[in-house]
Amino acid sequence: MNDYNNAMSQAGHRLELIGRERLTVSGVEDVERFDETGIIMSTSVGTLVITGEDLHIGKLSLDGGELHVDGRIDSVSYEDGGQERGGLFHRLFG
Repeated sequence: MNDYNNAMSQAGHRLELIGRERLTVSGVEDVERFDETGIIMSTSVGTLVITGEDLHIGKLSLDGGELHVDGRIDSVSYEDGGQERGGLFHRLFG
């Protein structure tokens, strides 16, 4: 993938965190798993993992690629490749 195409795919992805209580994510392609302590989603730039407490999906629009999360957000991280992903998935939901 050339730099122009890479920049275009990342331009559609954005995170907006307000305090630790509200998160808006754009560029969401699919929500793989969610519960009150974690949300795992595929975005245009990779797998995004949100952890916290009392997490709730307030709005999900896969057509528009936007997700709103409310609750206490402890971490936001991206996963690279299957090796780390399996370990983190297991720790979160194993």
